[in-house]
Amino acid sequence: MIKPLLERILVAVNGSEQSMRAAMYAIMLAKQYNCMLKAIYVVDTATLKQLTMSKFFVAEESERYEKSLNSEGNRYLSHVCQLAEKKGVLMETELKKGAVWSQIISAADEYEANVIVLGGKKSDSGSFRSSFRHDKLSATNSEIVANSNCNVLIVHQDKIEKMFELL
Repeated sequence: MIKPLLERILVAVNGSEQSMRAAMYAIMLAKQYNCMLKAIYVVDTATLKQLTMSKFFVAEESERYEKSLNSEGNRYLSHVCQLAEKKGVLMETELKKGAVWSQIISAADEYEANVIVLGGKKSDSGSFRSSFRHDKLSATNSEIVANSNCNVLIVHQDKIEKMFELL
């Protein structure tokens, strides 16, 4: 018997509009294909550590900022959980700390995800490729795409919210 292509979906959430669209898309996929779903938020402690070592932050500032990011992460995870609940989809959540791309890949491996769903961004000219190379979010996405052990789906469709409401 052939194993289903989609059984476990991991969606990365960071609070951006793009990641919220990705979460909605992942919820729709999970509902449509009866998949297990997990959302992850990563507190970027690797960057915080670099900023502290370069004296951009003092240790106390870094600690306060990390606590703020923890709180923010829990709030975003709670929000996407509520979205899933509204659509009758069960969702696990996890807040991790470290380098964003490596923690997402690690979480996907641990969860045995078939696909990682990420938010993407089109540039003003509409060219996804040109913006993919230039912003920090896309640099993270690029690392995930290059190093993931499973498929990666990048959502950059604009009208996900309307589709989500209709589901």
